[in-house]
Amino acid sequence: MYRRVLLKLSGESLGGPSGKGISEDMLAAYAREIAAAVKAGLQVSVVIGGGNIFRGLSGAGKGFDRVNGDKMGMLATVINSLGLAMAIRSEGVGAEVFTATPMMPVARYYMRDDAVAFMENGGVSLIAGGTGNPFFTTDSGAALRALEIGADALLKGTRVDGVYTADPEKDPQAVRYEELTFDKAMEDHLKVMDQTAFALCREGNMPIIVFDMNAEGNLMRLLRGEKVGTLVHV
Repeated sequence: MYRRVLLKLSGESLGGPSGKGISEDMLAAYAREIAAAVKAGLQVSVVIGGGNIFRGLSGAGKGFDRVNGDKMGMLATVINSLGLAMAIRSEGVGAEVFTATPMMPVARYYMRDDAVAFMENGGVSLIAGGTGNPFFTTDSGAALRALEIGADALLKGTRVDGVYTADPEKDPQAVRYEELTFDKAMEDHLKVMDQTAFALCREGNMPIIVFDMNAEGNLMRLLRGEKVGTLVHV
């Protein structure tokens, strides 16, 4: 169903149950899912958050300067991306980390054509460092990169199985959407991605699929066209 996708993962997901630090088990599980998709012929790019290490916005609430806090958050996404890249390579698939700001020799400087070429040659391009600017979340960075690389969809991997009317972990009466429009998601302030990311995807006609990445095999089922998660579209 898809030729090229961008997979957005939260940093907290790499931390396992605690949401802190990096769980080797979670790295391995995600690497297996991503490698299986690439071996099936899909082109995959990945953007990971950094909240398991440091989140700039929460740091600003504790006295950190927002600009420097966001820089720390950007560096956290690089650490996560390096870890996932190593795990993907251990599954027999090439993986390269590209960063929004120059960080050689830690990782390659992101240039769209290089990241696309790497995917076309059977590797996974992990694009780290957000947009390279403060005040933008990794959700916004993922939306931007998905549009840049010409992805067919932006896949938001979470620990719940879609978008709900409320947080299903807190409200047992929450109802899951099969699909909804960007306008509906923005009007109802659904906390799946931030408003900037929604706006970018709406203007670029980039569908978002929110799904449970922690359910084994879910990524491949989604990529084969099965009904998995919630589709957000124009």
